Amino acid sequence: MSAKIISGKDIARAIRDELNERVAELASEGLTPGLATVLAGDDPASRLYVGMKNRAAAEAGIHSRQLTLPGSAGEAELLDLIADLNADPAIHGILVQLPLPRQIDESKVLLAVDPDKDVDGFHPVNVGRLATGDPDVLAPCTPRGVVEMLLRSGADPSGKHVVVVGRSNIVGKPMALLLLRRAPGGNATVSVAHSRTADLGALTRTADVLIVAVGRPKIITKEMVKPGVTVIDVGTNRVDDPGRERGYRVVGDVDFEGVSEVAAAITPVPGGVGPMTIAMLLANTVEAAVRLRRAGR
Repeated sequence: MSAKIISGKDIARAIRDELNERVAELASEGLTPGLATVLAGDDPASRLYVGMKNRAAAEAGIHSRQLTLPGSAGEAELLDLIADLNADPAIHGILVQLPLPRQIDESKVLLAVDPDKDVDGFHPVNVGRLATGDPDVLAPCTPRGVVEMLLRSGADPSGKHVVVVGRSNIVGKPMALLLLRRAPGGNATVSVAHSRTADLGALTRTADVLIVAVGRPKIITKEMVKPGVTVIDVGTNRVDDPGRERGYRVVGDVDFEGVSEVAAAITPVPGGVGPMTIAMLLANTVEAAVRLRRAGR
């Protein structure tokens, strides 16, 4: 068996084309969705990610505003900035790029963001909304992107056994909650595995859909999946490769070559889940703008 490749690039492009039309429609009604990205410090990877998000927003016609604080910035300064953005009617989505400098309490910062502008979906209020099945919740971007990939690739998880490998607050836990919802992309039977799971392969071999997000290169091998499974690889890992100019290559949490021989469908790394995360950030921003307008804000 040679697995079908689920291209995150192609699906994300289709979603962004749809969003372009929606943003243009909203603009004709006098509403321009606004996204604020907040960067504290000079971490190169964070600067790269924020730049990508801002460019994607601009391409979609979304008003994008980047606010950068030095690495020496204090917690109070960042909290004051977030309070200003919460009160700004031109800003509908607020994204605070993580990680933050060590002198800033990340939990306080995430709690300070208005839940209705929390386009990352990390605020405890939104986590609670997701857990209770609120259909209007702003869900975390990567798990939401995975659901869209499954639906748009013909792998609807409804009624299937989905195994999620990983229990992080960013991917694993919200992924399981989305899959359990009584909504499109939900109604699955979900098992969650993690670093303490005994005999991981025994569980992953029962999956109709396998979603892996643990940050360990090629932890899932061919012997750990059953024929016909759909595999979504969320992992992005750098491994040494002296033969490449950069000295490394990027691989997922799944042994792509081996698992592709068994799976029915699989996402590549790169080019799989990554582009979907940004597309869902834009979608959350547009949805937040519409909801805030409806609420008179």
